[in-house]
Amino acid sequence: MKVYPTNQIRNLAAIGHGDAGKTQLISSLLYVTGATPRWGKVAEGTTVTDYEEDSIARQITLNTALAHLEFRDHKINFIDTPGYAAFVAHARPALRVADCALVIVDGVNGVEVQTEKTWAYANEFIVPRIMVINKLDKERSDFGAALDSARHTFSRAIVPFTLPIGKEADFKGVVDIVHMKAYEFDEQGKAKEREIPEAGRDVIDRERERLIEVIAESDDALMEKYFENGTLEEADIIPNISKAIAASKLCPVFACSSLTLVGLQSLLEGIIDYAPAPDTHEAEHGHASTDAGAETVARKYNESEPFSAYVFRTVADPFAGRITVLKVISGHVKHDATVQNTTRGVTERLGALHSMQGKQLDKIDEAGAGDIIACVKLRETQTGDTLSDRAAPVVYDALAYPEAAIAFAIEPKSRQDEEKISVALHKILEEDPSLHFTRDAQTKEFILSGSGQLHVETVVQKLKDRYHVEVALHPPKVPYKETITARAEVQGRHKKQTGGRGQFGDCKVIFEPLERGGGFEFVDKIFGGSVPQQFRPAIEKGIVEAASGGAIAGYPLVDFKVTLIDGSYHNVDSDEHSFRAAGRKAFRAAIDKVKPSLLEPIMDVEVVAPVEASGDIMGDLNSRRGRVQGMEMRGKNQVIKAQVPMAEMLDYQSKLNSITAARGSYHMEFSHYDPVPGQLTHKIVEQARAEGRIRGEEEE
Repeated sequence: MKVYPTNQIRNLAAIGHGDAGKTQLISSLLYVTGATPRWGKVAEGTTVTDYEEDSIARQITLNTALAHLEFRDHKINFIDTPGYAAFVAHARPALRVADCALVIVDGVNGVEVQTEKTWAYANEFIVPRIMVINKLDKERSDFGAALDSARHTFSRAIVPFTLPIGKEADFKGVVDIVHMKAYEFDEQGKAKEREIPEAGRDVIDRERERLIEVIAESDDALMEKYFENGTLEEADIIPNISKAIAASKLCPVFACSSLTLVGLQSLLEGIIDYAPAPDTHEAEHGHASTDAGAETVARKYNESEPFSAYVFRTVADPFAGRITVLKVISGHVKHDATVQNTTRGVTERLGALHSMQGKQLDKIDEAGAGDIIACVKLRETQTGDTLSDRAAPVVYDALAYPEAAIAFAIEPKSRQDEEKISVALHKILEEDPSLHFTRDAQTKEFILSGSGQLHVETVVQKLKDRYHVEVALHPPKVPYKETITARAEVQGRHKKQTGGRGQFGDCKVIFEPLERGGGFEFVDKIFGGSVPQQFRPAIEKGIVEAASGGAIAGYPLVDFKVTLIDGSYHNVDSDEHSFRAAGRKAFRAAIDKVKPSLLEPIMDVEVVAPVEASGDIMGDLNSRRGRVQGMEMRGKNQVIKAQVPMAEMLDYQSKLNSITAARGSYHMEFSHYDPVPGQLTHKIVEQARAEGRIRGEEEE
């Protein structure tokens, strides 16, 4: 493949709701341009960008994938993104590097939930948009209704550039309202010009007038002309379309069917003519280094600038190893180049360069500013890193991924699986930074967190299929704690005589509650030698050991103070072990007197959802023992802040999806511990007993 100059490259991220037809559309575009000899279809599992076994089996896109084609001496890079709620966050890194978003809307269902969410992502990165109303060959498809839903949801500046000729099974052609021409398409997707039909001429004229109005509104000088003449000349319309799209003041709409190939050639022509090239950006801004306060550095999409690139995707390929996907921001790069990873401060040799066609890697010798390429087996580079010329360093800000919404404890099914799980999960996390994997220090469980249950289940399937590791999923345990609520003075006495040397340790201690978060405090107030100095730390160790097993339900005891006030010892029989046992007995003696209670973790929860759902959300949070702290507006959404016990939030994602039709999102973080209400304590104690957490009296 030849090297394309920056102004002949188009980078588009295909976004939209699941099942709108993004993957099929890209596959069909590749086919009609000859980029692939075979026409891949989702139903047959043969598309270029859905190549993973799980994607093929489920017939949904699970992660971003890349494809490219050549058309009219231009290179078009497509980034296919997931549209299902559990995976839709993968659209954000794609939009971070795309120069235009290709918004796919189902011609039957119109704008749906995840279309709105990905549109908001495009707003976040200020990405221009081109819309495709797809599946117009389907029964009950309606271009007008889908267009109206888009205008109602997003903006009146959404203007059709092609209108359909025919409906449902009779959809055979389109009218191009920019050039005022009509086309029919054969079975290979080739366009043949025809007469503009008289039926629907009023709609054509109305949309043509709307286009002229939007173009006029995009520029003050054009607006003056429009007011003076009542219209614009052809010479004013076409050259200003690209400017209006690049400024996000116009979103063109194309009528298509990816399964009959109708309208695809017109869409391709529109992408080349109107989609912004990378060099329409003024510049990308970064910093000279990762140091706080480092000076801002700007890089233009220009080959005369020093080389820099942003890594937005990592693929863990079972055969090729780690594949690093990056966008060249400035300059150009050749194979075997040595560059600096400025994020990590290490040098990387790039080796061979590739263009990605799904899972296939096509070798290229070099790449220029604006192109998207892949490198294999880089040692240190991860998603979000910057690569640059060592003589002109720059660091671009890495993308922040949303907090995981749901967590599961994962348990290896065998010792062999346990040994392999860490390496396998590390590779999966490299290619999906929206996953989180931790080990809970208290519950000793491995916790895998993702954006939804389906997200985590696909990881389990990938562990099995790709790495031959089998794990079981179950809800994570709540890390309860225990504390005391009363003061008590107790004695711990350990005496054992077995014929030879005995064991003897004796201590008097005072237990007192501390404020929440106070931890554990041990105070030695013995004056004199009733207990020798070398044995006193053993008393503390014994109490700490006993406290780790709890007082009522086997959870660690916290927020208490122990004061050592007296004791006694034996010249021969006393030793460290004896006083440690005395400390444990002192703890058990105190349990009945200090009124222990259970503590549960309370989470700060922030829910973002449509205003109309806020009442139901607050009602649900109240039913979960939550306390609403406040509300505020964020754009068109309501933000509800609350404090809710962690135990009540383990299944919240599915309930929120139900209330908001998957329009809502939330995040939570730990706030503090609070006492568990009395009526729930008994239930938790019984559960702990069933799990074998509550230990009996130890033999000393």
